[in-house]
Parts: sequence; C-alpha cells; structure tokens
Amino acid sequence: MPGRLNVAKADHKFAASNQSRRIQFIVVAGVLQLAFLIIFGIFVRYDSAADAKYIGDPDVVAKKRGVSGSSTLGPPVKDDLASYYSMFQDIHVMMFVGFGFLMTFLKRYGFSSVGINMFLACIVIQWSTIVRGCFHLHDGKITFGAMDLLYSDFSCVGTLISYGCVLGKLTPVQMMIMAMIQVPIFVGNEYLGLEIFMVKDVGGSIFLHIFGAYFGLFVSLVTFDRNVAGHRSDSTIYHSEIFSMIGTLFLWMFWPSFNSAVVLQDSRLRGVINTYITLSSCTVVAFLLSAALTEDRKFLMMHIQNSTIAGGVAVGSVADMQLQPWGAMLIGVVAAIVSVTGYRFLTPNLEKIRFHDTCGVNNLHGMPGLISGIASAIACAVASREMYGDSLFVVFPAMAPANTTVTVSLLNGDHEIKTGLGRTPGTQGLYQLAAIGCTLAVAIVGGTLTGLILRLPFFDSYDRVTYYSDEPHWHRPEDGFPDRFTQLIYHKGETQVVPEHRVDDVTLRGATYEVKVNQAYELQEAN
Repeated sequence: MPGRLNVAKADHKFAASNQSRRIQFIVVAGVLQLAFLIIFGIFVRYDSAADAKYIGDPDVVAKKRGVSGSSTLGPPVKDDLASYYSMFQDIHVMMFVGFGFLMTFLKRYGFSSVGINMFLACIVIQWSTIVRGCFHLHDGKITFGAMDLLYSDFSCVGTLISYGCVLGKLTPVQMMIMAMIQVPIFVGNEYLGLEIFMVKDVGGSIFLHIFGAYFGLFVSLVTFDRNVAGHRSDSTIYHSEIFSMIGTLFLWMFWPSFNSAVVLQDSRLRGVINTYITLSSCTVVAFLLSAALTEDRKFLMMHIQNSTIAGGVAVGSVADMQLQPWGAMLIGVVAAIVSVTGYRFLTPNLEKIRFHDTCGVNNLHGMPGLISGIASAIACAVASREMYGDSLFVVFPAMAPANTTVTVSLLNGDHEIKTGLGRTPGTQGLYQLAAIGCTLAVAIVGGTLTGLILRLPFFDSYDRVTYYSDEPHWHRPEDGFPDRFTQLIYHKGETQVVPEHRVDDVTLRGATYEVKVNQAYELQEAN
C-alpha cells in the first residue's frame, strides 16, 4: 500500500539522520576530551595553596586555613578556600540545578534540557580553565586554585545563557562547537573590561548576562530555520512547567551568593542585602504585571519562572555599591517591568524578524543586564568620599590616586591602597558605558560568526522533525512520555498510529490521507 510505503521511508530517513548525529557526537566529544587531557597533563598544575610540596610555607599554610587576612582591598586572595567555597557551591547549584531545570519547560525536551546543560557545563569548565590560564601563566604553567573554581563556573553561566536562546534547535555537537568558540571570546572581552577598562561588574551583568544573551540571540538569528517558529513541540505541559519552576526557585535562593561571591567583608554583605531586596520587589511586581497584562487577568507561568529572577541580573553590576535598600528595591521594580513587558510585547515581534529566543533570554538576561550596566554608570558617577568613606578606593580601585599611595583605616586595621588610575567618578561612569558598548559589539559579531560556522554543511543539524525533541539522542520510557500521536486513516479504511516525528514526512506526500491528531492518552481511552 502506498501509505505504508511512505511511512517506512520516513522512518528510515529519520533513523539514518539520527544515527549520523550520534556518531558525530561520539567522535567530537571524544576528541575534545582527549585534547583536554593532553593539555592538562602538559600545562595545568595545582596552585601553591593546593600543592603538597608547599606545606611548609607559612603564607601558604595561612591561606589553606582561611586566615590569610583577606579583605575587600584590591583583588581577593586567590586561594582563600574558606572564604569562597560555600559561594562556589551555591553557584554550582545554580548552574546544574537552577539553569538545568529552568529549561525543562519544553514538553518533549526535558532530558536534553537537564542533561545537555550538565554536559556543556563540564566541557566549559575544562576549556575555560585552559583559556583563562593563558592570560595568567606562571612559569609557563596554568595554575588552578580556589578562585579558579568560581571563574570556571562564571564561564559556564555565559554559555548556558546562550544555550537558552537556541534550546531545542541545535544538536549537541553544534552546542559543543558554539561553547568552544564562545569561551575564548567571552574571556577576552572580560579581560578587556576588568583588567584594561577596570570597570565594576561584581555580579557579571555586563560580561556574563549581556554577553551571553546577545551572543546567543545572534547565533539563533543566523541559524534560524522557518520550521522552528510555531513548531508543535515548542510548547509545555503541566508538569514540565512545574519542573521549570523548581529551577526558578533554586536560582532565586542562591542569586545573592552569585552577586557577592568575588568580594569580601562589607562589600559581600552589601551584595547579599541588595540582591535579596531586589529579588523580593521584582517578584511582587512580576506577579502583579503578569496578571495585569493577560486578557483574563491570570498569572502566566512563563512570567513567573523568568521575570521573578530578572532582578538578580539587574542588580548584578551594582550589588556591592551603596545603593541603600530603597535603591535596590527600585532596581527590582524596573527589572520586573522590563522583563514582563518584554515577554508580552517584544518577544513576539522579535520572532517576526528571525530572532527566535526559545527561553526568552533577552527578557531575563539581556535587557536586565543593560539596566544593571546603566545603573552601574550612574552609581559610579555619583560616588564620593562622603558616601563611601575610606573604602571609596577599595570599591572603585581605578579611582585611587595614580602617583601616590593612600592609607585608609578599615575595621581590620590600616591598609595601603594600591596605586590606581586617578579617575574621577564621572570618568568611571563613562567607562562603565563603554564596557556595555564593547560587550554588545563583541557579542553580536562573535555570535554572528559562530552562527555562520554552525551552518556549515558538515554539521548534521536538526530538521523540522527533530526540533525540541529528546528522541534523536535519548533512550526514553514509553509510559508517560508527553508525545503526540497521529492516526492516519487511509482511503480504504485501514488505520495506523505513528509517532509525531513521522507525521510531517508522511502527510506531505499523503493527499489521500485524512489526518487526526490526538493526545496518546485520548487514543488509549478511545480504545
């Protein structure tokens, strides 16, 4: 029968293309891990605080015990494990649980949302260690210490943000290639901003969130396929939304740690307080606007999952600054307004011009990151000795005198401030704005070029049949899988039930078919 022949051909084509993708993944992942192993074996070593042969060094012993006298003066002590490990673990939970579960809203892509999230993070941890280490070589070696744990996780966050833009649309191999290209660009841009421009970005809103969001958006633009828009699997079901909300709650709880991890003492306390207040006000306004902007005045889970945590992004660059609680609250209100209205009005219009953003990353990371960058420019411009006291040059090292040293009195004694650049507050504010512009330019160009690379023909990409589906790469239990099945009714009255991934190829050829689409459980009940 012609109908059965077409079904068989479609199934064979589907299986062959999936097999090719799986083999490609095995080869690329194996080559990358082997390369990492060789590079680590030749170049990467423990930092002195972790190296057993330095155990007799009093300074190293003090660092290992967490009593190295670290303060917010200048850069944090690199290997003070006691000061950073708890924050590192909080960020770790955000990466693997928070981001992973936040992306499980797609009804047929849950395994990949959590699993590929974990896989990509582990790729980036290793690759970032190598790339970052090249900027700070010690006797030709890359050293790895306590702060490097945090920095590697920060690199992962940037990649996972971009992953949200292309969720369900790129194969695991394409995601690996994207990460391998993105990390050096990200690290280079961050080095330019923090080391050369000496801008303030304690929570990474500029160099992580803005960069990751717009890098991913332009990858999505260049790799756009018209079949992804309105795809039947780009949708949710009840329990997938609940799993996604679990990710939101983990991110919400641990975001104060993310925004204060790289600073200490009073700066860390301000970072926690400011983020805590911002998240609270942002959540209230997000609920309010979600109800106000929907036609039936009900909450929309997409808003609650994402816009409630946009405040954590919006306060990131200014988390350790003297905002006062009302200022932190105001930032949360603005972040919620921008994020919810972005989901409601901006995202549908962006999709019309090929900016297809699966997770709405622009509304959670992109625009709130821009808010944070602008807020940092304002906060820097109004900073003064009266506002910060003796810690002005601690919070803003570039404002310290360029030719002389300054001794300031802090709670743990008198400290000599390192020579700075002698910038005025207004000049520092302009550098903050320059960092935003530079980051946007680098992200847009980098994302565009990366997208062009991912479109090369030897990358076996997804097609309309496999978008937003775990089917190509995962064994999955049949019971409870949120699939849709199509009952094909042939002209002679015979019927056949086939999985959804075969529907398009079959029905495109089947002018003689009447197609009825039902949920799997409805078919079972009907029988």
